[in-house]
Amino acid sequence: MTDDRRSAGAGLSGRARFANMMAIVSLIALIALCLAWELRLAPLKPGGSWLVLKTLPLLAPLFGILHGRRYTHQWASLLILAYLAEGLVRATSDAGTMRFMAGLETALATTFFAASVYFARITRPSARPTAAD
Repeated sequence: MTDDRRSAGAGLSGRARFANMMAIVSLIALIALCLAWELRLAPLKPGGSWLVLKTLPLLAPLFGILHGRRYTHQWASLLILAYLAEGLVRATSDAGTMRFMAGLETALATTFFAASVYFARITRPSARPTAAD
C-alpha cells in the first residue's frame, strides 16, 4: 500500500499519530468555530452572514486528514494559511467578541499548520527506517 492510501493507524509512529490527531482536532474545532462565529456568536450581520461559506474549503481536506494521508496534510497546510491571515487581520481590526473569535481562529490555524507540517515531515519516505538500519 502506498503512503497516501495508508489508514491513520497503520504503520505510523507514535509521533506521527499524535501529529495527525492534533491536526484532526484543530481542523474540526476550526470548522465548528467558523460555523458558530458566523451563524450565532458574532456574525457580521444580525441573524448570520454569508461569510459562513468560508467553512466550505475546510471540508475539502477533512477526509484525507482523518485518514492520515500525507499529501492531504501537505496541501492543507497551505490552505490553512488563509485562515491564519484572516484571524490575524480580524484580531487586530475588530473589537469585542469578534476579536476573541479571531484569536481562537488564529490559534487553531497555527496548531493545524504546525501539526500538518510536522506530520508531513516525519512521514516522508526518506525519514522512514530501512531494512538496513
